[in-house]
Amino acid sequence: MSNNADHLLNKKEEQGHTVSPVLPEGIKNYLIDIDGTICDDIPNEEPERMATAEVYPDALKTLNRWYEQGHIICFFTSRTEEHRKVTEDWLSQHGFKYHSLLMGKPRGGNYHWIDNHLVKATRYNGKFTDLVEKEVTIQVFND
Repeated sequence: MSNNADHLLNKKEEQGHTVSPVLPEGIKNYLIDIDGTICDDIPNEEPERMATAEVYPDALKTLNRWYEQGHIICFFTSRTEEHRKVTEDWLSQHGFKYHSLLMGKPRGGNYHWIDNHLVKATRYNGKFTDLVEKEVTIQVFND
C-alpha cells in the first residue's frame, strides 16, 4: 500500500496544488471503534480491564479479511493516549491486522460526521457480518 499511498499523497490538481488523497475504486477506509465493537465494552475509568477484554471472534475474522482484501483498517477509540500501549498489545495479542490507531475519539456516542469526502456509517449491532446495501433516510445540508 505504501507505493499507492505515496502516489495518492503526491496527486496535484491542474493549478499544481496538492489534493487530498482518494482511495482506489472499491477500497474502503474503515474507522472502527474498539470497546463494545470488537471486544467487551471497557470504559476508560477501568483501564485495568483493557488487557483482558474478551475479543469478539466475528470481528477479528471480518476485519482481518477486509485487511487482506486491501482495505484500510483504522481503529478509532475513545481510549486516551495513556491507554495506547495496553491497546496496541491487546490488538497484537489477538492477531488484529490494522494500519493505524487513533486515540481520543469524543465519548458519548450520537456521532454526526461532517466531511468533504463520502462518509458511510454502519452501526455495530452485536455481530460482524457481510455488509449489504440498504436505502435509508439521512440528514443533508439544505441547498
